[in-house]
Amino acid sequence: MADSRRTEVAAAERVVVKLGTRVLTDADGRPALARLFEVVETAAALVRGGTEVLLVSSGAVGLGTEALGLEETPSELVARQACAAVGQPRLVQLYAQGFEQKGLCCAQVLLTESDFENRARYLNLRRTLTALLRRQVVPVINENDAVATEELALYGKVFGDNDRLSALVAAKLDADLLVLLTDVDGLYDQDPSLHPDATLIDTLDPDDPLPEAGGSRSGPGRGGMASKLEAASIAARNGCHAVIASGLAPGGLARVLAGEPVGTHVRARPGLAARKRWIAYATATRGRLHLDEGAVRALRVAGASLLAAGVQEVEGDFHEGDVVDLYGPSGAHVGRGIVYCDAATARRWREGLRPAGARGRHALVHRRDLVLVAGEEA
Repeated sequence: MADSRRTEVAAAERVVVKLGTRVLTDADGRPALARLFEVVETAAALVRGGTEVLLVSSGAVGLGTEALGLEETPSELVARQACAAVGQPRLVQLYAQGFEQKGLCCAQVLLTESDFENRARYLNLRRTLTALLRRQVVPVINENDAVATEELALYGKVFGDNDRLSALVAAKLDADLLVLLTDVDGLYDQDPSLHPDATLIDTLDPDDPLPEAGGSRSGPGRGGMASKLEAASIAARNGCHAVIASGLAPGGLARVLAGEPVGTHVRARPGLAARKRWIAYATATRGRLHLDEGAVRALRVAGASLLAAGVQEVEGDFHEGDVVDLYGPSGAHVGRGIVYCDAATARRWREGLRPAGARGRHALVHRRDLVLVAGEEA
């Protein structure tokens, strides 16, 4: 049986709303203006009531495709970037017109993964967004598709139709709620297009065993339920409630924000400290350290730092201060951490050649710079 009113969701004071391509376009690929302006109206009402709102909006590529007279969204990266460059000002203009009618301003913010990798840039981004929110300006955030490529991060992830981007924004801005609007009612226990008896999941904890979720179906968007579920989990592990719900049903966003039991609610749990949140989610990793069983046990059980003696293999070409992934002997992902030295020095250190300045049991990765998977910290 569905839960009653979600009081934690309704009480959110800072909200991130992500709108997917399929929410903002009709079946023929043209802009779904009625849905866009309904979101604007709902967001404006929240802002006037004292709630801070950030929008993470897809749709630039689709608008650019239409403006260029193309019959379908191109699949080639460079062509998509060209469409994004043409469509982005049109997208922001629509939002600006909508908010102006409500007596509010919006601001365009274009991001790539590298804006989160560098901590100084990330802190500056946070300050800028916070200043906008204090002035009741609604940031309209999008991935900078005109320059972003999958090659930006060696071991990192691309945003994926802005799903991951919205989760990072929610986590980094200490949002209370992330709403992921999509073209389905929420997360089902199995694919409803293949199983008519599929059941909508009302509530999840971020560490619950999760049903398999597929990628994007055919269409202009790059995301899918799997990327939305990942985004919701990232937000929830950082103390932010998340709701995956339909953006096609009239009044859907307003119902979510009112705490009605629509869509799938991924409940928040106490989040990581800001520094460890950056290590865990905001930055792309630059290498991998493969650990022996003793090192894994020391990290998980004893809360120890990672010593070079516990590293079996050093992979990648990282520098001092970069974030690397940690893997156990079975290949299981253990966590992430900031390395004390570059990759070449780490390899020599592993072989017993201690770098200058390292003494005794000096850590290759200190425990204060470690984050274990599933939120378990060293």
